[in-house]
Formats: sequence, C-alpha cells, structure tokens
Amino acid sequence: MRIGDARTRILDAAEELFATSGYEATPASMIAKLANVPKGLVFHYFPRKIDVLVTLVDERTLVEEDRDVEAVPGDPAGTLSRLARRLPLRASPAMRRILFREADTHVSVRERLSRLNGELIRRARFALELALPTARGDAARLEVAAATFAAVLLYQETLTQLTGHRIDPDAVAELIAGGLL
Repeated sequence: MRIGDARTRILDAAEELFATSGYEATPASMIAKLANVPKGLVFHYFPRKIDVLVTLVDERTLVEEDRDVEAVPGDPAGTLSRLARRLPLRASPAMRRILFREADTHVSVRERLSRLNGELIRRARFALELALPTARGDAARLEVAAATFAAVLLYQETLTQLTGHRIDPDAVAELIAGGLL
C-alpha cells in the first residue's frame, strides 16, 4: 500500500459516510474500517475528525478555472445551456449532499458553499452579459437570472435526491432567458 493510497481511501470513505450518515454520526473508527486502514492512520493524516471534513470540502469541491465562455449574442438560453455543459464544477453528488447537510453547523463548509455559489453566479452573469449586450444596464435582472441559474446547478443533486426528479438545465436556461427577453 502506497502512502497516498491510504489518504485517498480515508477521504473516499469519509465522503461516502458523511454523505449517507452525516458528519456527526460518523466516528473516525467507521472511516478507518471502510478505508481498510488502522484508526491511528486516520489521525496521522487528519489530527481531528473535523480536519477530514475540511480537507474533503477543500479538495473535492471547486469550480476549475476556465475563462472561455461560448456566448452567442441574442441567444441567452443557448449560452446558459453551453455554460452548464462546460462548467467544470467538480463535486460529486455525495459532496454536494455533504455541502448542504453540513453548511448549517460548520463554518468552513458554509464558506466553501458560498464561494462556489459566488463563482457560478459570476460566470453565469458574465455569459449573460455577452449573450445580451444591450441588457448590461439592467444589472439587477442579470444578477437574479445568474443567481437562479447557479442555484439550479448547485442544488440539482440535492433536489434529485429529495424528489427523484432530475432538473434539465436546458429547460432552466430557456426559462431564465425567457424572463430576460
């Protein structure tokens, strides 16, 4: 077993357990058992259990840098649809559940969720500004449209888990664009 493999297995196990049972209900011994490592190794990499959660959130949830936006002037729906497909939001469905479950009780999780949401809003607003150049003066409407679109992208896994229904980002893009035109 390579050292990096053990750390990765610990994080994988924690992600699975925190997503299904929650942070508070998951003892370090359960993480170690699922990761197939000694409990002491969990604390070698992560001195406190909260360090496992913070590391998961920091390493497994991010919006990767990409300055390119495929915006077509006059086509806000198509622009948002392309953004949704190309958006490199790296967070598994399990990580999204962890973010929403633990945001109420852990400041670092709430801050990460806020940064993700802010970055998604910024990108959606920029894409809409490019698609609707004449609407740039209507910053409040563009901000609301971008925030709505970002909310759908972030919350879709949670909504799917709760309702069993998957949200079609193309349909959301059309709905938002219709409100802007």
